[in-house]
Amino acid sequence: MKTTPKVAVVFLMIAVSAATYADHHEGKVVLPAKINKADAAGMIFKREDMSAITHQDGHKTEDVTTMMSSDGKFATGMYRSGATHLEINEPYGVDEFMYFLKGSVTLTSSDGSIMTVLAGEAVTIPKEWTGVWDTDGYEKIWIIYSEDGSAL
Repeated sequence: MKTTPKVAVVFLMIAVSAATYADHHEGKVVLPAKINKADAAGMIFKREDMSAITHQDGHKTEDVTTMMSSDGKFATGMYRSGATHLEINEPYGVDEFMYFLKGSVTLTSSDGSIMTVLAGEAVTIPKEWTGVWDTDGYEKIWIIYSEDGSAL
């Protein structure tokens, strides 16, 4: 996997978040959260703490949280999803930055505007967003902030 400037920015953001996490755990040994090249290539989904779900519509997802802040408001990780079509009629609920490693997603906002995010691109979805999420499948690095502490 060739490291691009965008990937470097994502990894830097994760490292900074891990440093912030460390500042809030005085007296405890804490370590930075790292997604290495092998993880980013998909090996992270072989970890014991990977969560796999088969949803009611039949699509499958796999998720690994690499870091959760002590207050539960900020989290990072990787996620993989099969093909799905989701109508999001209630606000999204969290602010989420996503960097797509594989696949793509088409986001149709409630006003009808359409955005396609491809592998190698990033998007940030605000907690108030509503619309339609369409994908044939993807893998992403995610960073979530939730003001009320329900990041996941």
